[in-house]
Amino acid sequence: MTGKKILFVSSELVPYLPENQVSLMSYEAPRMVNSNGGQIRIFMPRYGNINERRHQLHEVIRLSGMNLVINDMDMPLIIKVASIPRERIQVYFIDNDEYFKRKATFEDKEGNLFPDNDERGIFFAKGVVETVKKLNWSPDIIHVHGWMASLLPLYLREYYADEPIFMDSKIVTSVYGKGFDGELNSGMLDKIAFDGIDKDKIDVLQTPDYNNLLKVAVDYSDAIILASEEVSSELVDYVNQLDKPVLPFVSFQETDEAYANFYNTQVLK
Repeated sequence: MTGKKILFVSSELVPYLPENQVSLMSYEAPRMVNSNGGQIRIFMPRYGNINERRHQLHEVIRLSGMNLVINDMDMPLIIKVASIPRERIQVYFIDNDEYFKRKATFEDKEGNLFPDNDERGIFFAKGVVETVKKLNWSPDIIHVHGWMASLLPLYLREYYADEPIFMDSKIVTSVYGKGFDGELNSGMLDKIAFDGIDKDKIDVLQTPDYNNLLKVAVDYSDAIILASEEVSSELVDYVNQLDKPVLPFVSFQETDEAYANFYNTQVLK
């Protein structure tokens, strides 16, 4: 991995959120690349339940300040950074008071999905791309973890299709077990179409559930990792019928070697 640039875009990441399969692998994969001489950038949303003082987040003024249009609304983009000390890994946080100030990640106290999770996903995807453009950092691989990040492949290949900084980037999506129950906002398809993306290409999002969201992500990815043992048979079958490199599930102890080999021999070939 020496010298290769890997952009990690994740819904969740330890130590900023509790440990689960997504948050742990979103930490382990960058750590592996970092320890093998690669260059990394990590992006995640700055949810309101992340303790900014404890983790020493601070705003990056030169990267903040632009507005992103979400469904005809101007939404200010704020960029914050923090470092994971023991690994000397820097993390970029996509922030906006309207979308991420609330003291929770995806659901309210009653366990109901936030009705604007679809807009939060669009904002996150656009925010990552616009920030990487400002950094003028062209990644060799973009690795997506978690459903809140799953619109990134679509936006990169459609909305930002002519952006030269990503022309040679390969997109890898990790598919995890069930990310949420139920469906996101029924207007999600129209909000994405507002950005000039053809509805016919994402017609499956008429039913914006977890499986369909991940189907769109893998459709626009160059390679796929089955990151959980318990991925639904519907998603596994869908992934397997695509003519794309797939890394089957491997145990946690095998991930360093398996991911590095997959990047080098299947993604960057």
